Amino acid sequence: MDTIEAKTVLISSEKISPLTYPDCDDDREQDIDDLIDELESQDGLHDNPSRKSMDSGSRIPGMEAQFDTDITTGLTSVEAAQRRKKYGPNQLKEEKENMLKKFLSFFVGPVQFVMEGAAILAIGLRDWVDFGVICALLLLNATVGFIQEYQAGSIVEELKKSLALKAIVVRDGRVTDIDATEVVPGDVLKIDEGTIVPADGRVKTNHLLQIDQSSVTGESLAVNKCKGEVCYASSVVKRGHAYLVVTATGDYTFMGKTAALVKSASSNSGHFTEVLNRIGATLLVLVVLTLIVVWVSSFYRSNETVTILEFTLAITMIGVPVGLPAVVTTTMAVGAAYLAKRQAIVQRLSAIESLAGVEVLCSDKTGTLTKNKLTLSDPYTVAGVDPNDLMLTACLAASRKLKGMDAIDKAFIKALPNYPRAKEALSHYKIQQFHPFDPVSKKVTAVVLSPEGQEIICVKGAPLWVLKTVSEEQQIPESVEKGYSDKMDEFAQRGFRSLGVARKPAGGEWEILGIVPCSDPPRDDTAATINEAKTLGLSIKMLTGDAVPIARETSRELGLGTNVYNSDKLGLGGGGDLTGSELYNYVEAADGFAEVWPQHKYNVVDILQQRGYLVAMTGDGVNDAPSLKKADTGIAVEGASDAARSAADIVFLAPGLSAIIDALKTSRQIFHRMHAYVIYRIALSLHLEIFLGLWIAIMNESLNLQLVVFIAIFADIATLAIAYDNAPYSKTPVKWNLPKLWGLSVILGIVLAVGTWIALTTMMNAGEHAGIVQNYGKRDEVLFLEISLTENWLIFITRANGPFWSSLPSWQLAAAIFVVDLVASFFCYFGWFVGGQTSIVAIVRIWVFSLGVFCVMGGVYFLLQRSQTFDDIMHFNFLQKRDSVSQRVLDDLVVALQRRSEQHEQSSRTAEREDIGLWKMDKLRKERAQC
Repeated sequence: MDTIEAKTVLISSEKISPLTYPDCDDDREQDIDDLIDELESQDGLHDNPSRKSMDSGSRIPGMEAQFDTDITTGLTSVEAAQRRKKYGPNQLKEEKENMLKKFLSFFVGPVQFVMEGAAILAIGLRDWVDFGVICALLLLNATVGFIQEYQAGSIVEELKKSLALKAIVVRDGRVTDIDATEVVPGDVLKIDEGTIVPADGRVKTNHLLQIDQSSVTGESLAVNKCKGEVCYASSVVKRGHAYLVVTATGDYTFMGKTAALVKSASSNSGHFTEVLNRIGATLLVLVVLTLIVVWVSSFYRSNETVTILEFTLAITMIGVPVGLPAVVTTTMAVGAAYLAKRQAIVQRLSAIESLAGVEVLCSDKTGTLTKNKLTLSDPYTVAGVDPNDLMLTACLAASRKLKGMDAIDKAFIKALPNYPRAKEALSHYKIQQFHPFDPVSKKVTAVVLSPEGQEIICVKGAPLWVLKTVSEEQQIPESVEKGYSDKMDEFAQRGFRSLGVARKPAGGEWEILGIVPCSDPPRDDTAATINEAKTLGLSIKMLTGDAVPIARETSRELGLGTNVYNSDKLGLGGGGDLTGSELYNYVEAADGFAEVWPQHKYNVVDILQQRGYLVAMTGDGVNDAPSLKKADTGIAVEGASDAARSAADIVFLAPGLSAIIDALKTSRQIFHRMHAYVIYRIALSLHLEIFLGLWIAIMNESLNLQLVVFIAIFADIATLAIAYDNAPYSKTPVKWNLPKLWGLSVILGIVLAVGTWIALTTMMNAGEHAGIVQNYGKRDEVLFLEISLTENWLIFITRANGPFWSSLPSWQLAAAIFVVDLVASFFCYFGWFVGGQTSIVAIVRIWVFSLGVFCVMGGVYFLLQRSQTFDDIMHFNFLQKRDSVSQRVLDDLVVALQRRSEQHEQSSRTAEREDIGLWKMDKLRKERAQC
């Protein structure tokens, strides 16, 4: 640049009319106040620091098809056809699932098998009422499950929406438009501003590109691409033009590998589904054992076939909790409706249960932990320099055209209100020449004309390069250089993205003004929310694409810890030279990872899950979709892409981490309700299974079959209100402690069975004129009342953390239980099932007796629930110890297999490259032969 004669310029205090610019509306330099207001109102702009470039070829294996295609001639039509035949079309493959088959799969499972068996028995007995009830319950459960499975939509379909439809390629020496699906490896692509890149490719021309990779990285800040760097399919060209040579298409692109990770994560069944299946399988085994006892006793007594079938149907109906799926679904649906009011949309109901047990939250940084706004911190100024002078010079070396303004320039313009003198003076300077950021010199340069007619060169850029620019032309005072360099190092260590500022009057000397640090600051509520998360037993690990210093400084400010590492040891090969157990310990102890890719996030989640943790993952971009799907609870944060929303279990409409913590508390309350209900419902099944099994085996009698079916359904009617119960949230992550749960349920079931047996035997005590009934009612209906009362009241015991009186139930639950108890009493009094009234005295005595059983159950449950000895016995801790050596060997084996798989994949790619080389040599020989 030619030297321009001018004298040193300071901020003028004179009142000078602002200059006008006759440019077109789109490109005009706006009034400063209007420009600031416009930038503040643009919610869609995310001013976050750009993440580390992802152009390392070794990290994106692709097809490794680095063809040396001549960009002037491109491929021939014949070559393109051959490669399309070999590599397939440039599109993501998606296997369409048979909807009917998927719907029918919801009729498969332990509980479903028992219900289907009961339906067949009902047909054999011509009991069409029971058959209809059972079929209705089966259909209801299957329909709810099917809807929940598919309401989130297809993730791969969402990924396809971001891909290009058309492409401009060089074929047979001509530039032509083709369908994007026709692009093949080795094609020469011509891309211009606004083009959606149709496939992965390397830049082959010396043109600077600005590429929006938000569909790939989740970060909205455009990145610069130069010759030799990779542009990814679905990226959008924001500025510039160039030619690319395609290196990967279809499933082999970065987007394709992301889709493949999503598919592999989608194959896992939900955590809650596994829990229910294990409970159902155990109950199925108990039903079979009880039926064996009943059948043996019936055959011994030579009972009629109809009688045996009736006994079998009775045991089958009460042996499994037929209403369990409906009540659990209702409980979670009510919770989901409450979360929706708090701007959290639940897409998979079982995610509520998973969120309650989450122990590790892997959170992205930008927008969740931070404000997602590039913000200026207090600048460093060289001695004697006014901060307003520094800011004025920096803003002069910034674009003031709203169209095409980058995030850094926006940050400087929006900071002007804090520097009123600079803001006032800025509009009085006229920009004569403006050179945008140059990736080679790493600076922005502007030549401006001051109100006094003085021309000044203003420079803003990387601090080291600004220092280099000045030092190449003149000697810098030692004190200035030392202070500037020390501050530059300090800002770098603290993770700031800093910009040096200098100016030079035409014909004069350079003046270094200072350094302006930029950062994406933490959200105002994040630090307090993280402290609260720690009190809730939640560990937070930050996963970000930013550089390590930035991630470490953010982590330090938030109190997450400073054990933040890069992603080198999280490679697809299994962690470099770390053994399996070392890698797992490394991930477990880390506070976060920087410079991560989708595969790294996926690996972190997988490693933590293999260590037994329930893991939640937050994300917003396409790159987050695999890890969102892999996690036990995938969370799409505010502003997430469609693909991320489809992959997530919960979508948050409110920004920040605090919304997630609020949802976690609510999920633990919902879990408490479900836990109380599951213990209650298993105990009820065991109660009637034990009682009826013994009654049939010993006395060869049973309750009226219609009463049995009515009890099985009646037990769940009142407890539907458990969804609205008052429930505390646990201060620690909650999980299904199945051994203890089964122990409590079995003992409560035994207490209930003993109570009902006492009621039965005292009714028959000393003949017809003694006992509870005293000949004033029918045995079956009195037993029905006793069973109904004791079973309904059990929920008041299991819902409390302490004694049953320590926590009052909600009015909805209390009212529902009271109404059902009244209905049961009326059934007994009027004899609606068997016929003949029951004495009010007998009903009162049953109420009193049931109250006694209730108190016994309450005492037993309270003692066992708080007993560590009971918990140890149920887990067999007195016989077992954790075999840490075996666990370490298993970890090592898993990682060794992963490495072996990666080596095999690399060998396959090498063989592919060799095939390509042989093909090219053969082609060359044919061309020579033709010559």
